[in-house]
Amino acid sequence: MDQKQAIVAETNTLPKYTLTEEQERKEILRQYRALLRGLRPKLKRGDKELVRRAFEMAAEAHKTMRRKSGEPYILHPLAVAHICVEEIGLGVRSTICALLHDVVEDTDITLEDLEREFGTEIARIVDGLTKISNVMDTNTSQQAENFKKILLTLTDDPRVILIKLADRLHNMRTLDSMKREKQLKIASETIWVYAPLAHRMGLYTIKTELEDLSMKYMESDQYKEIARKLAETKRERTRYINEFIKPLKEKLQRAGFNFEIYGRPKSIHSIWNKIRKKGVAFEEVYDLFAIRVILDSTPEKEKEECWKVYSMITDEYTPSPERLRDWLSNPKSNGYEALHTTVMGPQGKWVEVQIRTKRMNEIAEKGLAAHYKYKEGGTSQEKDEDRFDKWFTQIREVISSQDTDSVDFLQDFKTSFLAEEIYVYTPKGDVKMLPVGSTALDFAFSIHSAIGSKCIGAKVNHKLVPISHKLRSGDQIEIITSNKQKPTEDWLNIVVTAKAKSKIKDSLKEEKRAIAEDGKYIMQRKLENMGAAFNQHNIDELVNFYKVPSQLDLFYNIAVKTFDLKELKDFHVLGDKLEQPKPVKPVAEPTGKTQETEYKPSKKDSELIIFGESSDKIMYSLAKCCNPIPGDDVFGFVSTGKGLIIHRINCPNAAQMMANYGHRIVKTKWAKNKEISFLTGIKIIGMDDVGVINKITNVISGELRINISALTIESKEGLFQGSIRVFVHDKEELDELVNRLKQLEGIQTVDRFDIE
Repeated sequence: MDQKQAIVAETNTLPKYTLTEEQERKEILRQYRALLRGLRPKLKRGDKELVRRAFEMAAEAHKTMRRKSGEPYILHPLAVAHICVEEIGLGVRSTICALLHDVVEDTDITLEDLEREFGTEIARIVDGLTKISNVMDTNTSQQAENFKKILLTLTDDPRVILIKLADRLHNMRTLDSMKREKQLKIASETIWVYAPLAHRMGLYTIKTELEDLSMKYMESDQYKEIARKLAETKRERTRYINEFIKPLKEKLQRAGFNFEIYGRPKSIHSIWNKIRKKGVAFEEVYDLFAIRVILDSTPEKEKEECWKVYSMITDEYTPSPERLRDWLSNPKSNGYEALHTTVMGPQGKWVEVQIRTKRMNEIAEKGLAAHYKYKEGGTSQEKDEDRFDKWFTQIREVISSQDTDSVDFLQDFKTSFLAEEIYVYTPKGDVKMLPVGSTALDFAFSIHSAIGSKCIGAKVNHKLVPISHKLRSGDQIEIITSNKQKPTEDWLNIVVTAKAKSKIKDSLKEEKRAIAEDGKYIMQRKLENMGAAFNQHNIDELVNFYKVPSQLDLFYNIAVKTFDLKELKDFHVLGDKLEQPKPVKPVAEPTGKTQETEYKPSKKDSELIIFGESSDKIMYSLAKCCNPIPGDDVFGFVSTGKGLIIHRINCPNAAQMMANYGHRIVKTKWAKNKEISFLTGIKIIGMDDVGVINKITNVISGELRINISALTIESKEGLFQGSIRVFVHDKEELDELVNRLKQLEGIQTVDRFDIE
C-alpha cells in the first residue's frame, strides 16, 4: 500500500519535473527493485532472469521517450507492472507483459521479436494489449471492431483486460499533465467503459478509484466539495466508528473469532451518486462509511461463521429488514461474496456492515485473479467456479455472431455484460443470469433463439405477462410460443441483451433479404431497358446516389416503393456504365443520439464562445439535451449536419459522446457577454406555507430582476414542489438565485434541471 501511494505521489507531482539524469537512473532502479520485491513470493527458478530481460528490453526500447509530464517513459510500464502485482495479484507472466505492453506499438520491436525472446503466450497477450491502444481514437465502427478483438482476447486470456485496466489506472493517476480536452476524453472513456469493466472483473478497489478520478476531471467542483466535507468530518466519523465497533469487538472476542473490524469511508463518486439520485444534501447521506468485519475462517465453516457474526451484530443493533443482502448463498456473477446489512447505530444513525472472510475479501479486492487462484487451489465452491467462464462463453457467442460494422456494439456490450445482474429461474428450477432491466423476451432468447423468435408472452410466477415485462431477481418464468409469431422492428426496443438484439437483427435481415429479391429484379429490368449493365459498378453508383448503407438496403427500398427509380432518367449511360447527374451533398452522421435546438446567433451572440487558444469567434448551436448557459463547463461537438453544438460537460450524453467520438470534441469556453438571456429550469421543494409563492417570486422578479418564463406549483400533504423556468444571463446569476432561494424559510432543496 505504501509503495502504491509512493508511486501515485511521485507521478502526480511530475508536471514540475526536475530530476537530473543520475536521479532518473536511480528512480528507475528503485521502482524496478520495488517490483521484484512484490513479485518475490511468486518467483520460480529462472523467473527473475526473464523479468530482468523484459525490463531491459523495455528500458532500451523506450530510452529516448518521455511522458507529457517530462518523466522517462519506462516509469509508466514499471508502474503498470507494479499495479498488476500489488493491486490485482497477477504473477510473473503478466508482469513481463505489463513491462512490454507499449513496445510493439511505440517502438521498433515486433511481435516476432517478443515471441523469439519470451514465447507465444507473452507475444499473444502483448498483441491483445496493442490492439486496445487504438480503440477510442478512430470512428465508432472501427472502435467497435477493435473492442470486439479485445473481448475475444479477453475470453481466451483474461490477463489482457486486467493489464489494460492497470494501464488505464496509471494513466488516470497521472492525468494532471495532459491538456484539458485530453483529460475529458480519457476520463469519459474511463467512466463509460473501463470502470464498469473493472467492476465486472470483480476489481472493486480499482473500479472505485477509476470512478473517483474520472469525477475529479469531469465534475471537479462537486469532487472538491465532497472531498473537503469528508476531510472536515473525518474526526467526528472516526469517533463514531470507534463507539459503534467497541461492543461488537468485545462480543466477537468472547466468541473466540479470529477477525479484523474497521470502518472505511465510501468513495466520493458513490456519495455524489447518492446526493444526485436521492436529491439530498451531503449531511443527509447516512452511509458515508461502512463497517467491515473480516473473519479468518476455514472454507467449510465460512458461511456458518458469517451468519453467526450477523446474528451477534443484529443482537447489538436493530437491523433494517429490507437492507439485508445475502451474497453468500448467491454470489454475484463477478465472484463477490459477502453479507451486507444496515443497522441502527448510536445517535439514531443507520450504519452499513459488511461481513466476509479473508478469502472473500481477497476476491473482492483482486477480483478475477484471486478467483482463479482459489479455483486452482480447489477451495472455491463448485457451483461458483464457472461464473466467469459462463460469462466469457456468453461474450464469445455474441461476438462471433455480431455484424462487424455494428456501431451499437459498445452500447450493447455495456447493457448486456457490464450491468448488474439478476437471477431468474426456468419452470424446472434452473437458474439464469441476466442483466438488470431484462424482459421476458430477453429470457426467451437466453434459452434458445428459436424460442425467442416465436415468443408471444410469458407466465412470471404463474401470472400471464406481455413479452415486454421487466424481470426481477427470483422470478420464475415460463415462455409461451406460437409458430405464427416472428420478430418485428419494435422488439429491438424491448430487449437489452446483446444476444437477443443480435438474433432479432439477423431475423429482420433475413426477411429484408427475401423482400429485397423483388427490388433486385425490378432494378435489373430498369437498367437493361436503359442499355446499362446490371453490374457491381452500376449498383455502387446507385447506392452512393441514394445514400443507403448497402446494396441490400437499396434493393429493399426499391421493393417497398421508397425509391421509385424515377431519378434514373437524369443519369448518363456511357457504354454500359451509369454516371450520376451531379454531386450529392453529404448526409449528417449520428451525434450520440442527442437532440439539438437550432440557435442562430446574431453577431453579438457568436461572441459568447471562444475556441482554442486563438480566441476565434465561431457560430454554434446549443444542445437541447443539457441547455448550457454561460459559465457552465462546456465542450464543442462537431456535427457534420449541424455544425458546432455546445454541450455541458455533465450532460447526460457527454461521457458516451467523448468516448465514442473523441476526435470531434473541441475545446470550448465562454466569453463575457451579459446582453443575452438563456432559458433554464429550477426545481424547488419545501413546506407548503401561506405566502411561500409570493416570497419565491419576490426573490426572482423583485430582488434579482430575473424574468420568469413559466411557473408550476404542486402542493400535497403539507409539502409543495415547484418547477420554474427563468431567463438568466450566466451561471453566476443562476447560482446567486439558487443560494437566495435556499435561504428562504421552509425551503428544503433548490436544484437546477435540464429543460426537455
